[in-house]
This record gives sequence, C-alpha cells and structure tokens, in this order.
Amino acid sequence: MKKFIAILVTVCAAFLCASFAACSQDNGKMTSYDIFCIYDDETATLSGTMNVEYYNNTENEISDLKFNLYGNAFRENSAFPPVSATYSAKAYYAGESYGSMTVENVENCAGWSIGGEDKNILVVNLLTPIYPEDTVVLTVNYTLVLAKVNHRTGVTQNTVNLGNFYPVLCAYSSEGFVECNYYYCGDPFLSECANYSVTIDMPEKYVAAASGKLTDESCVNGRKKCSYTLKNARDFAFVLSDKFEVISENANGVEVFYYYISDGNAQNSLAVAVESLNYFSETFGGYVYPTLSVVQTGFCYGGMEYPALTMISDGMDKDNTLYTIVHENAHQWWYAMVGSDQMNDAWQDEGLAEYSTVMFFESHPTYGFTRKGMINSATSYYRAYFTVFSQLKDSADTRMHRHLKEFTSELEYNNVTYNKGMILFEMLRTSLGDDRFCDGLKKYFEANCGKIASADELIGCFIKSGVDVEGLFNAFLEGKILI
Repeated sequence: MKKFIAILVTVCAAFLCASFAACSQDNGKMTSYDIFCIYDDETATLSGTMNVEYYNNTENEISDLKFNLYGNAFRENSAFPPVSATYSAKAYYAGESYGSMTVENVENCAGWSIGGEDKNILVVNLLTPIYPEDTVVLTVNYTLVLAKVNHRTGVTQNTVNLGNFYPVLCAYSSEGFVECNYYYCGDPFLSECANYSVTIDMPEKYVAAASGKLTDESCVNGRKKCSYTLKNARDFAFVLSDKFEVISENANGVEVFYYYISDGNAQNSLAVAVESLNYFSETFGGYVYPTLSVVQTGFCYGGMEYPALTMISDGMDKDNTLYTIVHENAHQWWYAMVGSDQMNDAWQDEGLAEYSTVMFFESHPTYGFTRKGMINSATSYYRAYFTVFSQLKDSADTRMHRHLKEFTSELEYNNVTYNKGMILFEMLRTSLGDDRFCDGLKKYFEANCGKIASADELIGCFIKSGVDVEGLFNAFLEGKILI
C-alpha cells in the first residue's frame, strides 16, 4: 500500500519468529475458493456463499481451520479500528459509518465459533482431522455490510470497494494458524496462495474491476452476473462503479485495464501501468496473471495492492497518481507473487516496492523523477522524523523488524518501512553494484514466487552473489545504523 500521498517530485539477527508453508506445491495442489456473492446497492450489503476446499500442505494433522474476518474491523466499537484519527475525516466522508462481517452458517463441520481478539476469527472444528496432502470441503454462508468509507472495504462516493470481502483462510506457520488483527498501520494481511473461482451478482448498471479473468457474463431483469478465475493468488478483490470509464492495452500477452472516474491524463496513467509491468517483468521475473486492473477509486491513502488489481486514490494529482501506479504495480512482485510477513517485517515488501519504483523511474526519465531526487526525498523525510521523535521521546525507535502493533503512529510506520526501506536497498545496491543487486532480486523472485518468504531468504539471495551483506541488513533491521 502507498500509505502517504505527499512526495517530493525532483527532476540477520532477529527476523521471522515462524516459518510458513509454501503456497505452491510441486504436485500443483493447493486450497481453492469457489465464491458466489450478491451485492444489494440499496442496503450496501454483500451476501456470499463460499465453498472452500482446504488442501493440507503442512506436515501436521489439522483438526480446526481458522479464517480471518477482516470485514468485522469496520463494526462499531471494534477493538482495532481500521482508520486512525489522522485519516478519519478523509475516510469517513459522510460522518460516522459502520459495517460488519457476519457468518450465518458453516456446513460439513463438527461446529464453528467466532473468536480472536476482536471477533475477527472464524474457527471451524472439522468432522475428522485431515492429514498432510488430504483435503476437506466446507461451505460458509456470510453477510458483509459495508460502511460509507474511503477504504479497502466500503462504499465510497463513486465506487464500491470489495477488498477482503470474504472469510480468508489464515496462513499457517510453524506456530499454527496466524490470526491477523486489523491494525490501521500497514497491511495487516497474511495469506497463502490459492485458486479462485468467483461470481458476483450485482445491479446491471455496475462495471466490475476484478482480480481475475472474466470467463462469463450475463444480464437478466436488471441484474448482471460476472464470473472470474484466478490461479495461485494470495487473495481476490473487486471494485464496482456505475461511473467507470475503461481503457486497456495488451502488454506482452497481459491485458492491462485502467478503470477511472475522472482522469485528464488517462492515457498516461495506462501507459505507466503497461511500462512498469513490462519493466518489472524483465527486471525481476515474469508476471504470472493473465490480467492487471488498475482502478481509480475512493481511498484515504495513496493506493492498495491486490493480486492482479491495484486501487489508486481518486484524490491525487497527476504526478502522485503516476508514482502510486508504479508503486502498487511493484507490489504484484513484492506481495502478490512473492509474499512476506507483513505483520512483522513490513519493510520487506513496502521498502522493496518503493525501491522498485525508484528503479523504474530511473530507467524512464521522461516522467521527471530521478533516482537522486527520490533517495534524497526519502532521506530528508526520515531525518526529519528521527529528529522530531528523538526530541519528543529522548530517542527514536528505528527498528525495522517489529510487529505492526509496535508502531505508535503512521508517521513512524511510513518512515521506518517506506523511507528507511528505500535507503536500505539503495545502500545495498551501491555496495553490490547494479548487476549483483538485480541478480539477487531475480534469485529472490524465482525461489519464492507463490510462497511467503522470510527476511532470511531475501538476505540469502544477496549473499549468494558473493558479498556478505548480513551486517548491513542487521544494522538497519535492529535500528543501529545512523542515516
């Protein structure tokens, strides 16, 4: 996610405490979701039926499954509100508004309950334990009520954002299923890859931007049904609107769509989406999805990434729009295809997405962004943060390896994950040289596409280039380096 909008335009000691199961398997088997949902625009309610076939890719016997209910974070008096006080006015454009995610029933199980720290976890007790490489099929009926909010999940002034619109299976680590609280700092999501088949029934007036490839569409009595498929993806999202304009371009076999409400530079926005997709494919490794949808929508931050779909705020100027499109497209590599632990090491995808954005604009100077300008901007913001926090608290906490709940503000989060992350990768590139740096990123992508990679695995890919960079990473992640 691009967490802050303002940008300056100028021409391993302790890492993951748990290891994760691979998303893709050598035998090609993985969990699959088959979702049918109906959107009622009069009540801003989505009714869904989800058939999930869970494939046990762990080495353990599994007796219970756990699903994240991210939509419940938007209910009144939630323990972990999804929006901070800083962004509240921008997010809740019509005043206070609330939503919820309610599980109506779960079929083919011994029992189920709602747990977690904030009524955010669906716990399903299986009829019989399933062993490694076994499967079980569950049916979950649920209702999602949308708040009026410019956020991942909600009704905005011009669109309906349906990120995290279904119960999402918790990722499995060496410590069991990982429950994700909805912290407003960062992206509190941790998902393994799965195959998706999704159908949405909605009023005919809407155009749907979706993560998947459209396979079927029909219209009857003022309603429209659209069906999509997406393979080996971390999650699935929609954005609906009756105001979308749509343009598209084929990029080496990938159909790139740009859905927008109002953009006087729409062709430029599509062009930077296509060019960044091509550049990242050539530089890091091939894009694996058949489509990419870049979607202008109501959003209180700059943008948000989902597999094969990126949300771009409709409240930005031209330069910020172009920058955010590139940043969110970089997340197709560093989040969607190569996952990481966003809860404990947010720098691993955000810092790398920011530096990938630097690399793109460096290679495309006509856009007016320079490598020197972007690095200097990040450094200036970071030093300003460090000075202010040091004065307020006697010392600033500059550790990069820490849980989202340890960040005290979005200002701290932005500077430690985005800006310091960008500076880390700039120093790493300067130390290794361009060829070794790019080779390390290619190795990282190739070894971890479809998986959740640890920080150690990222660092190891650079060490394989023949240079010991562990000390550099440790100094950054432990907060020992002065910038």
